[in-house]
Amino acid sequence: QVQLVESGGGLVQAGGSLRLSCAASGRVFSGSAMGWFRQAPGKEREFVASFSRTGLSTYYADSVKGRFTISRDNAKNMVYLQMTSLKPEDTAVYYCAAGISRATMTSEYEGQGTQVTVSS
Repeated sequence: QVQLVESGGGLVQAGGSLRLSCAASGRVFSGSAMGWFRQAPGKEREFVASFSRTGLSTYYADSVKGRFTISRDNAKNMVYLQMTSLKPEDTAVYYCAAGISRATMTSEYEGQGTQVTVSS
């Protein structure tokens, strides 16, 4: 069974930092393009960051480039999203995803999400 479990969300002031974590079942972690999407209230789901399927390359949305960093721990089947210089517009539910296609901006699997709220 595929499982993606996010943690680390919360309330932070603008300019602050948060680190999101995603625990992935082994079946999806290896050889799968892992990453993050987000969805703010009343807005469409948005790609945030991801690894390539090999895990050797990273990709970021322009809106988070230079502020967010995606990383992984292969030994623990974990994916992280370090978020710095947070802005109120980063407020959203963040979803860990596996099997991401950047061409179609879709994913095969997603977790339940973790709320990130940035106050001004």
